[in-house]
Amino acid sequence: MARILTGIQSTGTPHLGNLLGAIIPAINMSEDENNESLFFIADLHSFTTIRDKDLLRKNTYATAAAWLAFGFDTKKNIFYRQSDVTQVCELSWYLNCFTPFPMLANAHSFKDKSDRLASVNSGLFTYPVLMAADILLYDADIVPVGKDQVQHLEITRDIAGGFNHTYKDSFVIPSTKVDEKVMIVPGIDGQKMSKSYNNVIDIFLSDKKLRKQIMSITTDSLDISDPKDPNQCTVFKLYSLIADETQIKNLKTKYISGGYGYGQVKQELFDLICAKFKVEREKFNFYMKDTTIIEKELIIGAEKAREIANNVLTRVRKNIGY
Repeated sequence: MARILTGIQSTGTPHLGNLLGAIIPAINMSEDENNESLFFIADLHSFTTIRDKDLLRKNTYATAAAWLAFGFDTKKNIFYRQSDVTQVCELSWYLNCFTPFPMLANAHSFKDKSDRLASVNSGLFTYPVLMAADILLYDADIVPVGKDQVQHLEITRDIAGGFNHTYKDSFVIPSTKVDEKVMIVPGIDGQKMSKSYNNVIDIFLSDKKLRKQIMSITTDSLDISDPKDPNQCTVFKLYSLIADETQIKNLKTKYISGGYGYGQVKQELFDLICAKFKVEREKFNFYMKDTTIIEKELIIGAEKAREIANNVLTRVRKNIGY
């Protein structure tokens, strides 16, 4: 059985891009009977930027609620909060002592902010090391990542290889799984959907607020009577990521024929999202109204995760000489 590990930062409620590009594919992979999946909420990573304790907690619950709402099986797999397994901090120190400074200085997570060093804390600088500890602490075989995270996985493999060279058989070297079909989900401004761009669609909002987000999607200024190119329209691109083939074909015909305005198209996208994710939206709100259910799931998951973590850390400590 392959052990698959995935982490997602708790920087807010997962948006449509997170759901289509990461959460739903990961849950589908976890349903394979040949796989054991460990999914964790990376709230320690979030602490590099978030200083509000109430916001940190709320973001953690919102992230967990999204995974649970979309059907992640917590009985078959392991679902936990990163900060509940403090062994990761001890392992992170051991790995830090094996990580060359230039390796971290060249990491994207640091280089992207290196022009404003005053805002870079050491937690952000050593982000790839904590990420390596997240993976190596659980003897993970496979780590699915987007293309932007491949470098961090290579850093993990390099650190583990160097450690194993000195202390034989300490770590399982994980394989990187890059899904070339990962969806690039456009935001309301046409760029890649991202909280940092403030262009997200949050399907868990109330109907009124969700509709307002969708109605704010940027479009061109063609008249309602004009034929339109669906391939150049952000609304159509979003619709196509969710709809079935018949629905896509029908909407495409309306674009090309003319006499159909962007307001109508946006309404169709809103209606589709409400229908497609009706159950998940209801479940999300149910979990967020009673976070004790979420807390219970995370505590149970942490107990399972700690059992694996303790075995790996005991092995590493013995190899080191502690």
